[in-house]
Amino acid sequence: METLDGNALAGLLAEVFGGEMTSTVVTCQTCGFTAAIAETVVYSRLPGAIVRCRNCTGLLMVITQIRGVNCVDMLGMA
Repeated sequence: METLDGNALAGLLAEVFGGEMTSTVVTCQTCGFTAAIAETVVYSRLPGAIVRCRNCTGLLMVITQIRGVNCVDMLGMA
């Protein structure tokens, strides 16, 4: 499966959060690795976007759309 970096989410994150988010620093709940969202690994060809830690591949965030509403799960971020 093709992967992209977190910059591929720039438009979607701006739509969800109302601003530029790719430079926002996040910490992986699984391994403690800290990096900007732009440095994450993104799987975007699924029903939504899956964002994983570049260090341990732990799940950081899932963004999907249900009935026209963007739903965001960020439980993988500390």
